[in-house]
Amino acid sequence: MTDGDPSPSRRARGRPRGWDDKTEQNTIKSLDRAMEVFEHLSTLPGATLSALAEDLRQSPATVYRIMVTLERRGLVEFDQPTQMWHVGARAFVIGARYLRRTSLVERARPVLRQLMEDTGETANLGVARETNVLFVGQVETHATIRAFFPPGTLSPMHASGIGKALLAQMSDDRLSRLFATAPLDQFTEKTLIEPATLRADLEATRERGYAIDDEEKNEGMRCIAAPIFDFSGGAIAGLSVSGPVSRVSLAKTEDLAASVVRAAQELSQAMGAEG
Repeated sequence: MTDGDPSPSRRARGRPRGWDDKTEQNTIKSLDRAMEVFEHLSTLPGATLSALAEDLRQSPATVYRIMVTLERRGLVEFDQPTQMWHVGARAFVIGARYLRRTSLVERARPVLRQLMEDTGETANLGVARETNVLFVGQVETHATIRAFFPPGTLSPMHASGIGKALLAQMSDDRLSRLFATAPLDQFTEKTLIEPATLRADLEATRERGYAIDDEEKNEGMRCIAAPIFDFSGGAIAGLSVSGPVSRVSLAKTEDLAASVVRAAQELSQAMGAEG
Protein backbone atom coordinates (compact mmCIF):
# COMPACT_ATOMS: atom_id res chain seq x y z
CA MET A 1 0.00 0.00 0.00
CA THR A 2 1.47 3.39 -0.98
CA ASP A 3 1.47 6.45 1.23
CA GLY A 4 -1.77 8.37 1.00
CA ASP A 5 -3.87 5.41 -0.18
CA PRO A 6 -6.97 4.91 1.94
CA SER A 7 -7.06 1.67 3.86
CA PRO A 8 -9.66 -0.91 2.79
CA SER A 9 -11.76 -0.10 5.84
CA ARG A 10 -11.84 3.59 4.94
CA ARG A 11 -12.26 3.31 1.18
CA ALA A 12 -15.33 5.15 -0.06
CA ARG A 13 -18.14 2.91 -1.21
CA GLY A 14 -21.31 3.67 -3.09
CA ARG A 15 -23.29 0.94 -1.33
CA PRO A 16 -22.85 -1.49 1.56
CA ARG A 17 -22.01 -5.17 1.22
CA GLY A 18 -25.62 -6.10 1.92
CA TRP A 19 -26.94 -4.03 -0.98
CA ASP A 20 -28.83 -6.90 -2.59
CA ASP A 21 -30.61 -7.75 0.65
CA LYS A 22 -34.01 -6.03 0.34
CA THR A 23 -35.55 -7.72 3.38
CA GLU A 24 -37.27 -5.77 6.14
CA GLN A 25 -34.10 -5.64 8.23
CA ASN A 26 -32.64 -3.24 5.65
CA THR A 27 -35.67 -0.95 5.40
CA ILE A 28 -36.72 1.89 7.67
CA LYS A 29 -40.41 1.29 8.28
CA SER A 30 -41.15 4.81 9.49
CA LEU A 31 -39.49 6.30 6.41
CA ASP A 32 -41.35 3.90 4.15
CA ARG A 33 -44.63 4.90 5.79
CA ALA A 34 -43.80 8.59 5.36
CA MET A 35 -43.03 8.11 1.66
CA GLU A 36 -46.34 6.30 1.22
CA VAL A 37 -48.17 9.30 2.66
CA PHE A 38 -46.13 11.77 0.60
CA GLU A 39 -46.65 9.88 -2.66
CA HIS A 40 -50.38 9.62 -2.02
CA LEU A 41 -50.63 13.34 -1.32
CA SER A 42 -48.78 14.05 -4.58
CA THR A 43 -51.65 12.46 -6.53
CA LEU A 44 -54.22 14.80 -4.97
CA PRO A 45 -54.93 18.53 -5.40
CA GLY A 46 -54.89 18.69 -1.59
CA ALA A 47 -56.22 16.72 1.34
CA THR A 48 -57.19 17.09 4.98
CA LEU A 49 -55.43 15.14 7.68
CA SER A 50 -58.49 12.97 8.31
CA ALA A 51 -58.87 12.20 4.59
CA LEU A 52 -55.23 11.14 4.31
CA ALA A 53 -55.51 8.94 7.38
CA GLU A 54 -58.67 7.32 6.05
CA ASP A 55 -57.26 6.77 2.55
CA LEU A 56 -54.10 5.14 3.87
CA ARG A 57 -55.71 3.36 6.83
CA GLN A 58 -53.32 4.94 9.29
CA SER A 59 -54.01 6.76 12.52
CA PRO A 60 -54.45 10.56 12.29
CA ALA A 61 -51.71 10.97 14.93
CA THR A 62 -49.20 9.01 12.82
CA VAL A 63 -50.08 10.91 9.65
CA TYR A 64 -49.86 14.21 11.51
CA ARG A 65 -46.32 13.48 12.72
CA ILE A 66 -45.34 12.56 9.19
CA MET A 67 -46.83 15.74 7.72
CA VAL A 68 -45.17 17.99 10.31
CA THR A 69 -41.81 16.36 9.59
CA LEU A 70 -42.25 16.78 5.83
CA GLU A 71 -43.43 20.35 6.36
CA ARG A 72 -40.21 21.22 8.19
CA ARG A 73 -38.33 20.10 5.08
CA GLY A 74 -40.60 22.09 2.78
CA LEU A 75 -41.88 18.96 1.07
CA VAL A 76 -45.49 19.67 2.08
CA GLU A 77 -47.39 22.82 2.98
CA PHE A 78 -50.41 23.40 5.19
CA ASP A 79 -53.15 25.88 4.26
CA GLN A 80 -54.65 27.13 7.51
CA PRO A 81 -57.95 28.56 6.17
CA THR A 82 -58.93 25.36 4.35
CA GLN A 83 -57.13 22.93 6.69
CA MET A 84 -55.67 21.25 3.60
CA TRP A 85 -52.24 19.77 3.07
CA HIS A 86 -50.48 20.18 -0.29
CA VAL A 87 -47.20 19.12 -1.88
CA GLY A 88 -44.59 21.80 -1.11
CA ALA A 89 -42.23 23.79 -3.29
CA ARG A 90 -39.24 21.83 -2.07
CA ALA A 91 -40.57 18.75 -3.83
CA PHE A 92 -40.36 20.64 -7.12
CA VAL A 93 -36.78 21.71 -6.41
CA ILE A 94 -35.74 18.13 -5.77
CA GLY A 95 -37.60 16.97 -8.86
CA ALA A 96 -35.86 19.62 -10.96
CA ARG A 97 -32.49 18.34 -9.76
CA TYR A 98 -33.47 14.87 -10.92
CA LEU A 99 -34.47 16.20 -14.32
CA ARG A 100 -31.12 17.95 -14.72
CA ARG A 101 -29.33 14.63 -14.43
CA THR A 102 -31.79 12.81 -16.64
CA SER A 103 -30.54 12.31 -20.19
CA LEU A 104 -32.93 10.76 -22.68
CA VAL A 105 -30.13 9.28 -24.79
CA GLU A 106 -28.24 7.95 -21.77
CA ARG A 107 -31.30 6.35 -20.24
CA ALA A 108 -32.39 4.92 -23.59
CA ARG A 109 -29.20 2.90 -24.20
CA PRO A 110 -30.04 -0.15 -22.07
CA VAL A 111 -33.67 -0.02 -23.22
CA LEU A 112 -32.61 0.03 -26.89
CA ARG A 113 -30.18 -2.80 -26.28
CA GLN A 114 -32.85 -4.95 -24.64
CA LEU A 115 -35.38 -4.11 -27.37
CA MET A 116 -32.92 -5.23 -30.04
CA GLU A 117 -32.27 -8.48 -28.15
CA ASP A 118 -36.00 -9.12 -27.65
CA THR A 119 -36.96 -8.52 -31.29
CA GLY A 120 -33.77 -9.32 -33.20
CA GLU A 121 -34.17 -6.07 -35.13
CA THR A 122 -32.46 -2.69 -35.08
CA ALA A 123 -33.79 -0.46 -32.31
CA ASN A 124 -33.97 3.30 -32.86
CA LEU A 125 -34.52 6.44 -30.79
CA GLY A 126 -35.71 9.66 -32.41
CA VAL A 127 -36.99 13.12 -31.51
CA ALA A 128 -39.00 15.68 -33.46
CA ARG A 129 -37.11 18.48 -35.20
CA GLU A 130 -39.60 20.77 -36.95
CA THR A 131 -41.10 18.56 -39.68
CA ASN A 132 -38.52 15.78 -39.37
CA VAL A 133 -37.44 13.03 -37.02
CA LEU A 134 -33.87 13.36 -35.81
CA PHE A 135 -32.40 9.96 -34.93
CA VAL A 136 -30.35 10.29 -31.76
CA GLY A 137 -29.70 6.69 -30.81
CA GLN A 138 -29.55 3.22 -32.32
CA VAL A 139 -28.59 -0.35 -31.46
CA GLU A 140 -28.10 -2.41 -34.59
CA THR A 141 -29.25 -5.98 -35.05
CA HIS A 142 -26.71 -8.74 -35.52
CA ALA A 143 -28.43 -9.78 -38.76
CA THR A 144 -26.63 -9.19 -42.04
CA ILE A 145 -29.53 -7.30 -43.66
CA ARG A 146 -30.53 -4.42 -41.42
CA ALA A 147 -32.02 -0.95 -41.28
CA PHE A 148 -29.49 1.78 -40.64
CA PHE A 149 -30.36 5.26 -39.33
CA PRO A 150 -27.18 6.55 -37.67
CA PRO A 151 -27.49 9.32 -35.07
CA GLY A 152 -27.89 12.63 -36.85
CA THR A 153 -30.05 11.24 -39.67
CA LEU A 154 -33.18 13.24 -40.49
CA SER A 155 -36.34 11.66 -41.88
CA PRO A 156 -39.69 13.33 -42.75
CA MET A 157 -42.20 12.70 -39.98
CA HIS A 158 -45.04 11.63 -42.25
CA ALA A 159 -42.92 8.80 -43.72
CA SER A 160 -41.38 7.55 -40.49
CA GLY A 161 -42.63 5.18 -37.81
CA ILE A 162 -41.33 7.37 -35.01
CA GLY A 163 -42.57 10.45 -36.85
CA LYS A 164 -46.10 9.11 -37.10
CA ALA A 165 -46.03 7.97 -33.47
CA LEU A 166 -45.25 11.59 -32.52
CA LEU A 167 -47.69 13.13 -35.00
CA ALA A 168 -50.46 10.97 -33.52
CA GLN A 169 -49.99 12.78 -30.19
CA MET A 170 -50.41 16.26 -31.71
CA SER A 171 -53.61 18.30 -31.63
CA ASP A 172 -55.68 18.78 -34.78
CA ASP A 173 -54.70 22.45 -34.92
CA ARG A 174 -51.01 21.66 -34.74
CA LEU A 175 -51.35 19.00 -37.43
CA SER A 176 -53.19 21.46 -39.68
CA ARG A 177 -50.38 24.01 -39.29
CA LEU A 178 -47.81 21.32 -39.99
CA PHE A 179 -49.57 20.11 -43.13
CA ALA A 180 -49.91 23.71 -44.34
CA THR A 181 -46.19 24.42 -44.07
CA ALA A 182 -44.55 21.08 -44.80
CA PRO A 183 -44.94 19.23 -48.11
CA LEU A 184 -45.93 15.59 -47.82
CA ASP A 185 -43.33 14.29 -50.22
CA GLN A 186 -43.77 10.87 -51.78
CA PHE A 187 -40.91 8.38 -51.41
CA THR A 188 -42.57 5.10 -52.37
CA GLU A 189 -45.94 3.98 -53.68
CA LYS A 190 -47.07 3.52 -50.06
CA THR A 191 -46.13 6.98 -48.74
CA LEU A 192 -49.18 8.75 -47.28
CA ILE A 193 -49.27 12.12 -49.03
CA GLU A 194 -52.94 13.06 -48.65
CA PRO A 195 -53.70 14.84 -45.34
CA ALA A 196 -57.01 13.01 -44.92
CA THR A 197 -55.36 9.62 -45.43
CA LEU A 198 -52.53 10.49 -43.09
CA ARG A 199 -54.98 11.73 -40.42
CA ALA A 200 -56.86 8.43 -40.61
CA ASP A 201 -53.60 6.54 -40.14
CA LEU A 202 -52.69 8.72 -37.16
CA GLU A 203 -56.09 8.06 -35.58
CA ALA A 204 -55.49 4.32 -35.94
CA THR A 205 -52.04 4.84 -34.41
CA ARG A 206 -53.54 6.55 -31.36
CA GLU A 207 -56.09 3.79 -30.88
CA ARG A 208 -53.64 0.88 -30.99
CA GLY A 209 -50.74 2.69 -29.28
CA TYR A 210 -48.10 2.25 -31.96
CA ALA A 211 -47.32 3.41 -35.51
CA ILE A 212 -46.37 1.39 -38.56
CA ASP A 213 -44.14 2.59 -41.39
CA ASP A 214 -45.13 0.05 -44.03
CA GLU A 215 -42.47 0.67 -46.70
CA GLU A 216 -43.48 4.33 -46.73
CA LYS A 217 -39.92 5.71 -46.76
CA ASN A 218 -37.88 2.82 -48.14
CA GLU A 219 -39.18 -0.08 -50.20
CA GLY A 220 -38.64 -3.42 -48.52
CA MET A 221 -38.28 -1.92 -45.02
CA ARG A 222 -40.91 -1.84 -42.28
CA CYS A 223 -40.85 -0.04 -38.93
CA ILE A 224 -42.94 -0.22 -35.75
CA ALA A 225 -42.77 2.69 -33.31
CA ALA A 226 -44.27 4.00 -30.06
CA PRO A 227 -44.08 7.40 -28.35
CA ILE A 228 -42.11 8.24 -25.20
CA PHE A 229 -43.65 10.61 -22.66
CA ASP A 230 -42.10 12.76 -19.94
CA PHE A 231 -43.30 13.85 -16.50
CA SER A 232 -45.66 16.42 -18.02
CA GLY A 233 -47.40 13.87 -20.22
CA GLY A 234 -45.95 15.29 -23.42
CA ALA A 235 -44.55 13.07 -26.17
CA ILE A 236 -40.83 13.90 -26.28
CA ALA A 237 -39.43 11.11 -28.45
CA GLY A 238 -40.16 7.78 -30.03
CA LEU A 239 -38.74 4.25 -30.01
CA SER A 240 -38.89 1.87 -32.94
CA VAL A 241 -37.67 -1.36 -34.42
CA SER A 242 -37.01 -1.53 -38.12
CA GLY A 243 -35.96 -4.19 -40.57
CA PRO A 244 -36.68 -5.89 -43.88
CA VAL A 245 -40.28 -6.89 -44.56
CA SER A 246 -39.17 -10.51 -44.75
CA ARG A 247 -38.48 -10.43 -41.00
CA VAL A 248 -40.71 -7.56 -39.84
CA SER A 249 -43.72 -9.20 -41.43
CA LEU A 250 -47.34 -8.18 -40.99
CA ALA A 251 -47.96 -11.50 -39.24
CA LYS A 252 -45.36 -10.56 -36.59
CA THR A 253 -46.56 -6.97 -36.19
CA GLU A 254 -48.51 -7.45 -32.96
CA ASP A 255 -45.72 -9.38 -31.22
CA LEU A 256 -43.08 -6.86 -32.26
CA ALA A 257 -45.36 -3.97 -31.34
CA ALA A 258 -45.87 -5.39 -27.85
CA SER A 259 -42.10 -5.31 -27.29
CA VAL A 260 -41.82 -1.78 -28.68
CA VAL A 261 -44.66 -0.48 -26.51
CA ARG A 262 -43.20 -2.10 -23.39
CA ALA A 263 -39.82 -0.52 -24.11
CA ALA A 264 -41.40 2.88 -24.71
CA GLN A 265 -43.33 2.62 -21.45
CA GLU A 266 -40.17 1.67 -19.56
CA LEU A 267 -38.28 4.66 -20.95
CA SER A 268 -41.27 6.95 -20.33
CA GLN A 269 -41.30 5.96 -16.68
CA ALA A 270 -37.54 6.60 -16.49
CA MET A 271 -38.27 10.11 -17.82
CA GLY A 272 -40.83 10.71 -15.08
CA ALA A 273 -44.07 9.78 -16.83
CA GLU A 274 -46.96 8.49 -14.73
CA GLY A 275 -48.34 4.99 -15.22
